[in-house]
This record gives sequence, C-alpha cells and structure tokens, in this order.
Amino acid sequence: MGSAMTTPPRIDRDVTNDFSLVVATANGTGSQTANLTILRACFHMGIPVHGKNIFPSNIQGLPTWYHIRVSKDGYVARRESEVLVAFNQRTVDDDLRTLPPGGMAVVDSGLAHSVQRDDVHVYPIPVKALMAESEHKGKLRDYLANMTFVGVLAHLLEIPLDSIEAALAAQFGGKRKLVDTNLAVVRGAHAWASAELTKTDPFRVAPMDATRDLVLMTGNEAGALGSVFGGVSVAAWYPITPSTSFIDALRGYLPELRRSESGEATYVVIQAEDEVAAIGMLVGAGFGGARALTATSGPGISLMAEFAGLGYFAETPSVIWDVQRVGPSTGLPTRTGQGDLRFAYGLGHGDVKHVVLLPSSIEECFEFGWRSLDLAEQLQTPVFVLSDLDLGMNNWMGEAFTYPEQPLQRGKVLTPAEVMERGFARYVDLDGDGITYRTLPGNEAPGAAYFARGTGHTTHAVYSERAEDWVENTERLARKFETARSYVPEAHEERSPGARVGVIAFGTTRYAIAEARDALASEGLSCSSLRLRALPLREEVRDFIEAHEQVVVVEMNRDGQLAAILRAEYPDLAPRIASVAFLDGMPFTASFVHRRLLPYLTPAALEVA
Repeated sequence: MGSAMTTPPRIDRDVTNDFSLVVATANGTGSQTANLTILRACFHMGIPVHGKNIFPSNIQGLPTWYHIRVSKDGYVARRESEVLVAFNQRTVDDDLRTLPPGGMAVVDSGLAHSVQRDDVHVYPIPVKALMAESEHKGKLRDYLANMTFVGVLAHLLEIPLDSIEAALAAQFGGKRKLVDTNLAVVRGAHAWASAELTKTDPFRVAPMDATRDLVLMTGNEAGALGSVFGGVSVAAWYPITPSTSFIDALRGYLPELRRSESGEATYVVIQAEDEVAAIGMLVGAGFGGARALTATSGPGISLMAEFAGLGYFAETPSVIWDVQRVGPSTGLPTRTGQGDLRFAYGLGHGDVKHVVLLPSSIEECFEFGWRSLDLAEQLQTPVFVLSDLDLGMNNWMGEAFTYPEQPLQRGKVLTPAEVMERGFARYVDLDGDGITYRTLPGNEAPGAAYFARGTGHTTHAVYSERAEDWVENTERLARKFETARSYVPEAHEERSPGARVGVIAFGTTRYAIAEARDALASEGLSCSSLRLRALPLREEVRDFIEAHEQVVVVEMNRDGQLAAILRAEYPDLAPRIASVAFLDGMPFTASFVHRRLLPYLTPAALEVA
C-alpha cells in the first residue's frame, strides 16, 4: 500500500533522537495506553522524552492529540511535529497540513484517501485487517486498535520490543494479563510492518544513557507525594479538572505511607459538597493544628475567596493547590495557562496578599508539597501553590526525590508550659516580624484558648471596632507579609555575562525559554533569565532588573499579570519592564519565544516592528 504513494525526496541525513511526534485520535478510544507506551519505551531506552496530552473537555468523541518530544539534548518544550500518527477522520486533513516537508505520517489505511501530499513519507496501515485476527470483541477491540500504531512505530523508529514490553509492564503495574493482551497486538502490527513496509523516512531512535536514576511522573503525583512527606493529615476537596488527579494520587500514597503502627489511618480525605465547604474545612483543620490542603483550579478558587480572606485575617494555616486552566468562567477546562496569578495573590475581601509558590517541575512540585505546609504554619496563613494543567497532568522526567532534610516547621506554637511561663495574647507581635504566637485546641494551660475572629479584634482576640485596633492589626499583617519575603524560595537565576536583556518568567514556560535562549546564543545573541519560584518578591528580583537595560516578562496569560505585579512593586523600574504575554491554551514552543524575544535583542528589528 505504501508503494502506491509518491515517494518524497529522501532527506540526506538521519534524524536520530531529535523529533516531535503527535498522535491524533478521538477522545475516549483508549489511545492513552498506546501513547504512554511509546513515551515510556523511549524513556526505558535512556532517551530524554516528554509527553503532552491535548484533550477535549468531554467524555469521548472529540479530537485529541498527544505530543511526544524526543530530544537527545534534553529539551522538553512543545515543538511542531515532524512525525504524525493520523487515526482520526475528523482531523486527518488538518493534521497532515501541519507536517513539514520531509515529515512522516502513519495513517489508518481507511483514511489514506485524504493524503494529498507527496512531500511527506506516508505509511498506511490496515488497522481493521490487523484487528480482524484478534480474539477480542466490541469495545475492547476498539481500544486495542490503537496498539497497532505502537507496533508499526516500533518497527519504523527502531524501538526494541523489549522496551515496549517494559513500558507496558510499568503502565499496568506488572499485571501480566493486561501486558500480554496489548503486547500481542503490538507484535502482530510489528510483524506486518516488518514484512510490508519499506522505510523511506529519516527518523529513528537509538539507545542512550540519559535517563538513568530519573523518574517519570506527573506534577500532580509529585505534589501529592511531597505533601505526604510534609505531614498532611487533612485533605478536603471537590472534583475539578485538572486537579482531581492530585487528590487521586494523595489517596493512593496515604494508605501506604501514613498509618500508625497499629495500622490505623492517621489522615482523612473528604470530598466536600463544593469548594466553599472544602476550604471551610481547611480553615477549621488548620486552626485545630492539622496540616490541611485542597486541590482545585480557577473556578474553584473563585468560590474560595471568602474563606481565603478569613484564613488570612484570622491567621489560620492551610494550603491551596491551584492547578491552573484557561479562564475566565469555566473557560477551557483541559487547556493550560497562567491566568490565576493576580487572583490568587490577592484572593479575599479587602487588602489581602497571599504567599504563592510557583513550581515549574516535578522536583519543585514535590518540594513545594512539603514546603508549602511548613510555610503555612510558620506564617500562619493560607499558602497557594500555582501549578498548571501542563505540569499537573502530563508526565515529566525528573531527578529522584530526596526526603526533606529539615524536620516539620510548626512555627510559633506555644506549649502549655510556655503559656504558663510567659502568658499568651494571640495577636501581640512580640518579635517585631508580624508573626504572633498561637496555641492549639486542647492546650490545658489557663488562658490558652482564644477566638480566631474574622471580624475586627484587639491583640487579645477580643471583638473590637475601634479604628486604632483595626489599623494596628492590618499594619501588622503587612509587616508579616514583608517577613514572608525571606521565607519563600529564592528565584532561580542564570546570568549571561554582558547581557543587556533579561527574561523573567515562572512555571512551565521555563522549558521553551531555556531552549529559545540556547538558539539565540547560537546566533550570538545572549540574554539572562530569572525564574520566580514564589510571591512575595525577594530582593534578588530587583537586583536582576537593575542589572539589565531591558527585562522581558514571558507568561501564558493575556494581560501580562506578572509584568503588572513587577511594575507595581518596582515603579521606579517600570520603564525597563516589557511584556510578552500570550494565551491560546497550548504550552509555549521555543520557536514562539525565540520570535518574541528577538526584537528586544536586535534593536534594529524592534524599530522595524
């Protein structure tokens, strides 16, 4: 069948371990198993790899795409695809148009009539005929049909079948029956491809040793595991994409890792009736001394505003993981973005500023899992962790996690003996850092109890509407926020000697920026970078801006929210701060960032633009 196609000019060089593959199928057809098999097989071969699932916000039927980046250099940002698996009638024409000349397409032979290009390498495969030999019927056969492209790709890309088998074993937790069922289809398609297809494309993979000691997991899984290591004991939540898998992972880890010697659970996970109830439970649990968290997304934190303000003013610790998606309203539930930054930073009624952690990797998701719980108790306040759908739901490579070196940081909690010795007034700032001392319910010392008020109060937690009491309280809270600057994680900085331009960003844009910086450096154009890991801003941020003539803030939202925060924080430096803000629901590519940074690095081009 492939011989009937016009053969494109052969690329005169091999492309080994350096391409992007996209699998185009329909949602609900079971393609995720096949996608992850390819991803894990390459990882098993020691090749740096990353996968991004672009899926619709319905149960099944609409188009879905899975992007796999294979990069010998370790790049993991999304890239325009050179290799395509086209298994969806509704999108096959558009999918084929995205391929560059010399690209490669594996196409279900039932869709081969749509191929109108003679400048790409096309391999039609008879999916129905291959599955006709299967003993499986009905929906299971439909799901297994996707494994045919795994077998064909294994042949064309030269992925060893033992790596495919290892990937399936990892996917199914070693359940042999499931492994064998899928592997049988793969072997059949591989045998057909070996006999029937003549390879004309240049794309292949070859074993490397670049993934030794690395792990492959999602950001939600990493954050949940870090939270367990951080001593979380209460989780209250309401399901919402893309955060549900965070709680799913938490419920998987807790029974294994958080039981007493007698086998009793030392935790509780509660599905609340809505997000309002969930964060209300957190405020109560934090007041009671539990380490409490929730996981949600933008629409969820919208409902949490009043309780977030209560937690801020009554000064009760809790952690809110916001796995961001595209808004406003219900928005694009299954697309990624960074549009909640300003909202989370000031969530609540009146003058509120929250501590916000900004992870960019599974290592940081794990770290911020336990660190956020420490910060919440040290600062006695709600702490937000802003992940995003790309980081939270997709599989990333990362260094193996290490157990936190420091013990749990409970902050200024008085024991009964300390209350008896020194006395206790809940909101008196004895140390001048804005952080007061607290007691936990059950402290039997006389005078240890207090009301955690959301209304005006004195330093002794007594109700008050006196103006001077209100001013004293809010000024102390502002002082505590200044103290938080030294508590939050430092920014990650990479200075390029002599660079006059710096790039500031946060979260998962780091990968496209890093690759774009390398490309620009190869052209003789250098720029420094600073990646924020938290709000409030630390002093090194001002230092970075002052060290560069121009600072470009790159972020995945429409309005340049981080750029606005930086300009408000440093009004004297505002003229230096430019914004590259864009949001279409897709993770940035290095080529996009390269194009947007280029004018700032070449003033002549900026004048023309």
